[in-house]
Amino acid sequence: MRVYLVIMDETPEARVALRFASRRAAKTGGTVHIIALVPKQQFVAFGGVQATIESEAKSRAEVLVMAAAGSLLQESGRMPTISVKVGDGAKVVQEYLVEHGNIAALVLGAAAEGAPGPLVAHFAGSRAGQLPCPLMIVPGSLTEEEVDALS
Repeated sequence: MRVYLVIMDETPEARVALRFASRRAAKTGGTVHIIALVPKQQFVAFGGVQATIESEAKSRAEVLVMAAAGSLLQESGRMPTISVKVGDGAKVVQEYLVEHGNIAALVLGAAAEGAPGPLVAHFAGSRAGQLPCPLMIVPGSLTEEEVDALS
């Protein structure tokens, strides 16, 4: 079964990438894995404050990924696999790809304007040839109709 891995955050390009991946999965009989990333917080002298900050960030990420999963279930009838991971984004994604050898493609959304985003820059740069699966970069400027036509 084809598995499309999408990294979800609050950006419009992440939603475009998720739509593309979900439509590809539906057409190929595949599924979608969604990861919401929570950046590791800088060290705070008071451990309780740091734990609270990380807990709140993780809760926001869980709400975001559950909403995305609900939309995907409603559209395709399939529930994606969802994960919330804490840590450096590029490292977390690389580890996930190694742990889940059945990933058919890493699907990332590129910002409509300015720099494409840190994950796109990382995985499409010098590391592109070392990925265990194809990298699909979906332009964040695409409309829903354009995504539907391409997927």
